[in-house]
Amino acid sequence: MAYETVLEVRADPRYWEDATVCGAEDADGSRIPFREGDLWCPIIDLESGKVIGWPNGVTADIHYKVCDQGEYWLRDANGARVAKWRSYYVPDEFLCHGDTGYGDYIIMTIQTDGSIVNWACPEIYPEDWISLQEPSHDNQ
Repeated sequence: MAYETVLEVRADPRYWEDATVCGAEDADGSRIPFREGDLWCPIIDLESGKVIGWPNGVTADIHYKVCDQGEYWLRDANGARVAKWRSYYVPDEFLCHGDTGYGDYIIMTIQTDGSIVNWACPEIYPEDWISLQEPSHDNQ
């Protein structure tokens, strides 16, 4: 699998108050950027570790319990989904920075420029992802 450029997250946090935004508890999830209904839906650039489109000047400390209620995709440079995370568990290497999430938590601190503290570009193992790309058919 070729190295993809971004991770799309669609996670259903059990408790929105498990995050602080600009230093204040986000009791009802109204303060966190990228909330869509009951889901938290950021897109993360894998090389830089920045949340794409993060509002300038906003900080967040996130410790969301997801409990098998998430979907995660790799997207290519054109924005097309090319692979889906094989499990409903949180992919720790991508979404847990600074602590261990044990497959149930998204843990990260996001700085004012959208960068994730302690980001390390994760390795993508093809066996962990379901390819959404059509197989090539060479006429050889």
